[in-house]
Amino acid sequence: MAMFGMFHGMFFLVFFAVFAVIIFSIGKSALQWGRNNRQPVLTVPAEVVAKREHVSGHHGHNNMHYHSSTSYYVTFEVESGDRMELQVNGDNYGYMIEGDFGRLTFQGTRFLSFDRG
Repeated sequence: MAMFGMFHGMFFLVFFAVFAVIIFSIGKSALQWGRNNRQPVLTVPAEVVAKREHVSGHHGHNNMHYHSSTSYYVTFEVESGDRMELQVNGDNYGYMIEGDFGRLTFQGTRFLSFDRG
């Protein structure tokens, strides 16, 4: 009987820990979204100086299925020499090449567009 109580307590502890992590992640994303919305939309000359991908994944039920997702990031250097890494979608990532010069439009940490010029 004590074993059941210990399992029951551990189950709820793990459940609430996972729930707290999910709520924290949602809250953090919502705060960043709000911060970005309060920033001005800027368009500046920039160069693509680096690109990277981040692949994450997990196994599904009984390790029979595997799901992965890829996030794409591009580092831009602006005229002042400052660099910023922004997440972009796969299409934009594919069109950009390191060394490209153009006009970067962004809002806070949100990538909006990059037009070669």
